[in-house]
Amino acid sequence: MTSTSEKTVAADVVLECRGLSAGYAGAVVCRDLDITVRSGEVVALIGANGAGKSTTMLTVAGELAPISGEISVLGSSRRSSLSSLARRGLSYVTEERSVIMGLTGAENLRLAGVSADAACAIFPELRALLKRPAGLLSGGEQQMLTLARALAREPRLLLADELSLGLAPQIVQRLLAVVREAADRQGLGVLLVEQHVRQVLAVADRVYVLRRGAVMMEGTAAEIGADLDAVQRAYLAQGPTSTEQ
Repeated sequence: MTSTSEKTVAADVVLECRGLSAGYAGAVVCRDLDITVRSGEVVALIGANGAGKSTTMLTVAGELAPISGEISVLGSSRRSSLSSLARRGLSYVTEERSVIMGLTGAENLRLAGVSADAACAIFPELRALLKRPAGLLSGGEQQMLTLARALAREPRLLLADELSLGLAPQIVQRLLAVVREAADRQGLGVLLVEQHVRQVLAVADRVYVLRRGAVMMEGTAAEIGADLDAVQRAYLAQGPTSTEQ
């Protein structure tokens, strides 16, 4: 018989990968991954370029078919498209900023079915920028718009791939703080790919460190933070044979 506490834990899981192997055209990039994300939890996936992080995210999002293993997203183990997962409560922020540059900030939000008020409640600084074309916004402002658009939909699971790419440290801090707040306030589960290790450790609950497509370390943010030398070795040991992130 399953106990009440066991049922609660099972219901709390918004993402679970078991023995996941993924890649392109049958070529394995990441293998035998066991990853779990629960509601209200920020989980970081870190590692050098080529470690398999983006391949993992694309597979979880339904953009790539797994080569082997199992994935359960928002309680369903059936393979679904990104659009189908989005309807069930998944938001995916890719490493490429997905704003439409020729549209204003307000038009970008409207196209996504998100109200300006909801977006500005997350990032108040967007209010003054809504009438500007997104292409004239700074990189940090574009990323705020992208993240606000994703969070205003009140998803149950957020996949965020390199929020910090090309941004100043203070902007990175702002973005990560908003992600942490959403997890705490909404019970949002988050899987976050990030290169700024120290900054992501400040907001993450748990961390998986990938090297050459496999998990070589995992633990709480405090545990991984206490062994940053090993994490650094994982980055240095990653071969320069691939540009995949």
